[in-house]
Amino acid sequence: MTNPGTPTYDQLRIFLAVVETGSFAAAGRQLNRATSVISYGIANLEAQLGLLLFDREGTRKPILTAAGRSVLAEAHAIAHGMDGLRAKVTGLLRGLEPEVSVVVDVMWPSAWLGATLTAFSRQFPTVTLRLHVEALGAVAGLVFDRRAAIGISGPQVADLDGIEHIALGSVPMIPVAAPDHPLARGRMVPGAGREHIQLVLTDRSPLTAGRDFSVVSDRTWRLADLGAKHQLLREGIGWGYMPMPLIEPDLAAGTLVRLDMPDHGGITYPFDGIYRSDSPPGPAAAWLLERFGEAGGKTAEATR
Repeated sequence: MTNPGTPTYDQLRIFLAVVETGSFAAAGRQLNRATSVISYGIANLEAQLGLLLFDREGTRKPILTAAGRSVLAEAHAIAHGMDGLRAKVTGLLRGLEPEVSVVVDVMWPSAWLGATLTAFSRQFPTVTLRLHVEALGAVAGLVFDRRAAIGISGPQVADLDGIEHIALGSVPMIPVAAPDHPLARGRMVPGAGREHIQLVLTDRSPLTAGRDFSVVSDRTWRLADLGAKHQLLREGIGWGYMPMPLIEPDLAAGTLVRLDMPDHGGITYPFDGIYRSDSPPGPAAAWLLERFGEAGGKTAEATR
């Protein structure tokens, strides 16, 4: 038994094009090559590997063999890695970005953001920063649409294709209400939160429209602005989950109280740094992601 040879990247590209388009002729049109060149490339690849990748008998359309299906996953992985390498090198060749556009989840603590951006302005005085603050899936929406190079996203888009993720830490989210709210009168029985209005941050992004995050009550008011939710909680209109760093002054002053809910006492809201797979961050944006991770990681470690 002989060892397989090493296929070229061009042979793998031809193989993937045939699979994607469904024929040698269509693959040739996609790659701007003659059909005979495509056929020759597949034959060479099969000879290199010592495997028959397509069943060509009895059909005009090439059908993947069992071996071809097994090779397909590896070919995709290699092509993805090569595309990532080319994009990375392109970014390095371009040098320092003249501008970095960043979108940040509204749950990200302002103290972490302020400290990081202050350091950024000192490290990169010639780089213009464009900052967006969004909620839930709208963060990934800006990155996906290329309106932001990098983002700090919550957990709503963990499965979005074409987006890379880097863990940045988390914040605790706790249920709170005004001190005169009915739920603030001591320990509650399980399920009591369902009987009162819950203030919920709504998603303005079509990427994750319809998804709910920690919705308990059957009665909800949905708001697109975290500041408005914060104010309505102080007014005693409803109860809701809020990030601990944002409401620590309220808890100290007594304008909000932590609810003693035996079935919904608190949750963790994780953050990811995100960017498009085909547009990795340049030097300044990569520096920002690293510093965001340092800011979030310290609190994540303390929370655990």
